[in-house]
Amino acid sequence: MRIDDGVKREILARADIGEVIGAYVTLRKRGNDLVGLCPFHGEKSPSFHVHPDRGFYKCFGCDAKGDVLTFVQKQENIGFTDALRLLGKRYGVEVENEDPRAARVRSEKEAIYHANEVARAWFHRMLLDAGEGAAARDYCTNRGITAATIGAFSLGYAPDAWDGLVGELRRNDVDLELAAKAGLLKPSQRGGFYDFYRGRLMIPTLATTGETIAFGGRALGDQEPKYLNTATTPVYTKGRYLFALNVARRAAAKEDSAIVVEGYLDCIALHQAGFANAVAALGTAFTPEQAHELRKIASRAILCFDADAAGVEAALKSIEVLTAEGVSAWALHIPEGKDPDEFLRRNGAEAFRALLANPIAATQVKIDAEIDRRGSRTEGGALARWAEETIRRLAPPEEQDRWRVYAAGRLGLSIDDLRRARLLVNPAHFAPRGGAANASRHVVPAAMERPSFEREVLSIVLDEPALVAEYGDRIPPERFEHPEHRRIWETLRGHARSLVQPSDVLAVFAGDDDAAATLASVSGVVRWHDTEERRAKLDRVVARFARDDAEHRYRELDERLDRILEAGEPVPADLRAAHAALAAELKG
Repeated sequence: MRIDDGVKREILARADIGEVIGAYVTLRKRGNDLVGLCPFHGEKSPSFHVHPDRGFYKCFGCDAKGDVLTFVQKQENIGFTDALRLLGKRYGVEVENEDPRAARVRSEKEAIYHANEVARAWFHRMLLDAGEGAAARDYCTNRGITAATIGAFSLGYAPDAWDGLVGELRRNDVDLELAAKAGLLKPSQRGGFYDFYRGRLMIPTLATTGETIAFGGRALGDQEPKYLNTATTPVYTKGRYLFALNVARRAAAKEDSAIVVEGYLDCIALHQAGFANAVAALGTAFTPEQAHELRKIASRAILCFDADAAGVEAALKSIEVLTAEGVSAWALHIPEGKDPDEFLRRNGAEAFRALLANPIAATQVKIDAEIDRRGSRTEGGALARWAEETIRRLAPPEEQDRWRVYAAGRLGLSIDDLRRARLLVNPAHFAPRGGAANASRHVVPAAMERPSFEREVLSIVLDEPALVAEYGDRIPPERFEHPEHRRIWETLRGHARSLVQPSDVLAVFAGDDDAAATLASVSGVVRWHDTEERRAKLDRVVARFARDDAEHRYRELDERLDRILEAGEPVPADLRAAHAALAAELKG
């Protein structure tokens, strides 16, 4: 279907690209732009830039770029026309008349969102209804759920009847077959449909963009199953979404940390107690898709799973998945095996806050669990090798010796015994899983960050060429991996004293088409407010080089220690001291 050009222009004029992308990606203001982690490839340092005044976005890591329509198409995996409709609906621009015939051909996803929203609103009204919702409100009261929390999470009640929701959907002209596809109804053997949820507290799950995508129905008594949950539908796949991420994302981004629990009511209880960065995994363990969603807003996750065997196993698996995605994982031990909801009701928010102040590092969780599981049944050398491999995989280089001391203490070995164990571990086991996700959080993969730093440096000196003289020697050309960027930087260093204004840079490369094209491509990639901001960025680049060099020296010393230990020789005191000093420097 051809859309009128005027409609396209109106949607692009009204759509705030920062607001639209901000519903999917946590963005922080930097100068005139907005910066965040790219949603299209894995990264730990933000290289995704949104330019609200110019109406486009660009990732300097994977080169994704475009306008607001391009972003919506790519993020939602929909076509151009559907992206227009989605934005048109959001900003009040009519893409086409919604007559009955057009409504029937409306996209299936949009229709399911509508059916879910009708159901969510109806369930909520039923909970607040004086007669119908009395038992469910009593249940909420007994669990300490307040009226404000009921409203904030749009909790509801599915009456214990067979056709209550059926009637509501019919009154709103919702196709019942489609409602069954959405998981709201079940087909009857006698023809027709009946309500899937009956006599349950209803908890909706919303996407970060606001659409209702799924429901969890909690039994009010001891009946089984305790929960009925939406299965896979065209708008929802279990293991892809996180419950409450839509309300937790801003707090999690601000704290750069998220509390992760297993179930709906634990999560709701945490929010009610003031822990606004809580989300729920709604499964036995984190999935890569959930870890990817979480990584967009926070680099740290505190796992708060049940203390039973299933909860411990879920935490262990989640640690691996989160670490592979580049999220620093921690765990919380709740005394007496209570779940977060029960602990809060008995001990209060301050007691829980005290627990949060001392989470257990992922490395310790894994080491403790494996030693406790294997006990004395396993030969110490095998456990030492396993511990060494675990430490290598989970802990950044500057923390590995600390964890070797911890593991050696638990195993009754010396630290040198544990260090020797690394020589027996297959080096292939050390390869980072999921790209560079398991590397030290301080080392950013070159393919991800360095093109961004190179372009930003060139962009800065295009704005203020006099800075070349100040930083030319501190940023050596060999740090540039892109040959053309390296050539331009080296040339600029040679003309540093004559560079005063942007036209001086262009004059240096007059007639050099390749350089001119490169400079044009980097111009304005990030716009800096003043000299202070530009210097601050260049200082960060120089500091990162220093840290990279320190980590390189640390790895060299590590390899020397390995060779000495392999030969069975004593480690010289000066080498051990230098190794410890570098570890302390990197930790600081």
